[in-house]
Amino acid sequence: MKVLVTGGAGFIGSHLVDRLVQEGHEVVVVDNLSTGKRKNVDKRARFYKVDITSARLDRVFKKEKPELISHHAAQMDVRKSVSDPAFDARVNLLGLINILENAVKYGTRRVVFASSGGAIYGEQNFYPATEEHPTHPLSPYGVSKLSSEHYLYYYQKVMGLDSAILRYSNVYGPRQDPFGEAGVVAIFTKKLLQGEQPIINGNGMQTRDYVFVEDVVEANMAVINNPINDTFNIATAVESSVNQLFRYLVDITGAQAREIYGPEKKGEQIRSCLDYQKAHKVLEWEPKTPLLEGLKKTSEYFREELKA
Repeated sequence: MKVLVTGGAGFIGSHLVDRLVQEGHEVVVVDNLSTGKRKNVDKRARFYKVDITSARLDRVFKKEKPELISHHAAQMDVRKSVSDPAFDARVNLLGLINILENAVKYGTRRVVFASSGGAIYGEQNFYPATEEHPTHPLSPYGVSKLSSEHYLYYYQKVMGLDSAILRYSNVYGPRQDPFGEAGVVAIFTKKLLQGEQPIINGNGMQTRDYVFVEDVVEANMAVINNPINDTFNIATAVESSVNQLFRYLVDITGAQAREIYGPEKKGEQIRSCLDYQKAHKVLEWEPKTPLLEGLKKTSEYFREELKA
């Protein structure tokens, strides 16, 4: 099958590209390299440096005519969305519409969309949150992801474009960008390995549900290989505090660092934890990487990167 992966030079997208190529799919990657890296893209995939909001995207679709789209390109920084909600909407909503219009025009059959469970549920009423949890996003990023899901519903019902939605919890692992505001695991790991002092926002008691990127790829493959139109949480149903994460990483890296706290960040949730039982029941998917094991793999990756 010919699969177009938007954001395929980025953290999650590039891991998915690797797996798709490995399984014999014909893979096309679209990425503007604003945060992704060209070196992340498997040489067997065809790469186009194109922004998803650009009119040039039409040329890619016209030439490639993908059967399926895995849409991972996004403005994914919650804090950036708070400071510049118009930019967030331009990338995440107008970019999505550009993709969907081209998909309908050139005969794409299906879209798999990377959404965000934590961001769209907001402060939860119960833990872990199922897919039926009320959606009350507390950031423009969460609003744009939830709005994207509504656009996908419209294109499915009215335009006949099938779609599956994966609501990720906090994904971490090798290739995550340690220089942006997103990805606390990558940020902390890089700083600790370099002998720098990470700053914990707020009191560090805020919790997240950390899911390893390899498990996320398996979830993507499960929906790519199963033509169901539905929404699934992709998570571990385990809460870990930022303080706990920090202590794990200090032990793993052998760093001499202690907890130092900074101000809270606007738009940041206090707790987030998602239920994955629907994905387990329908897709036969479950997370297989314990947090400590995933953190060790991530640390090893960044240690090798620093040697290069």
